[in-house]
Amino acid sequence: MNGLLMQLWENLSFVLMCILVIFALAVAAKFSEQYFPEKRKVSKARYVSIVGICAAIATVLHVLDFPVLFLAPEFYKLDFSELPVLLCGFYLGPTATVACEGVKILLKLVVKGTSTAFVGDFANFVVGCSFVLPATIWYHVHKSKHSAVIGLILGTLSMAILGSAFNAVYLLPKFSQLFGLPLDTIIGMGTAIRGGVNSVTTFVMLCVAPLNLLKGAMVSVLTMLLYKRVAKPLFGIRK
Repeated sequence: MNGLLMQLWENLSFVLMCILVIFALAVAAKFSEQYFPEKRKVSKARYVSIVGICAAIATVLHVLDFPVLFLAPEFYKLDFSELPVLLCGFYLGPTATVACEGVKILLKLVVKGTSTAFVGDFANFVVGCSFVLPATIWYHVHKSKHSAVIGLILGTLSMAILGSAFNAVYLLPKFSQLFGLPLDTIIGMGTAIRGGVNSVTTFVMLCVAPLNLLKGAMVSVLTMLLYKRVAKPLFGIRK
């Protein structure tokens, strides 16, 4: 009975943490928009349709994820799902990026389910937001190609630092707890790839952070190459 109660509490605490983090990110995104020099005016129907289209594309890209075995264990995977989320955010703003990330995860769970006791899905949402939120906020405050580049750099660094810290402090221990995989086993997977991995801290520094930097750099380059080309047909921008 005690074991069942403990398991129920662990699951409940994870759900409560998910709700708290999602709420905090949504509030931060909404609050930041008060300081934008100008806001793009679109109808609610158009806003919802753009978020939905970008989330659907992001879901497809998320499902097509793949491991990068020379950087991190196979349960860490690289995908380009933040690309359409960034395109959406550059057009509509930070709140749209959080909504797009959230819808992407929900659609992915419907299409593919979860193989990580939902921890990996929560991680993808949080780490994705740590990338797209700084990028879109910086871009909308300054609104130029130069600021877009700076925003993407800030987003990449944010994802590497905050994403890695969140992995070390919460996600890896919670994954170990809910999935029943000892932390020592996870660290051992990292050691097999990078010899210097001997703790959770070195695991995130030598495996997680480089993977996030690689993803941020690749998605940033693709965003800069595609935004103007995609904006006209996808968003109806005429200038």
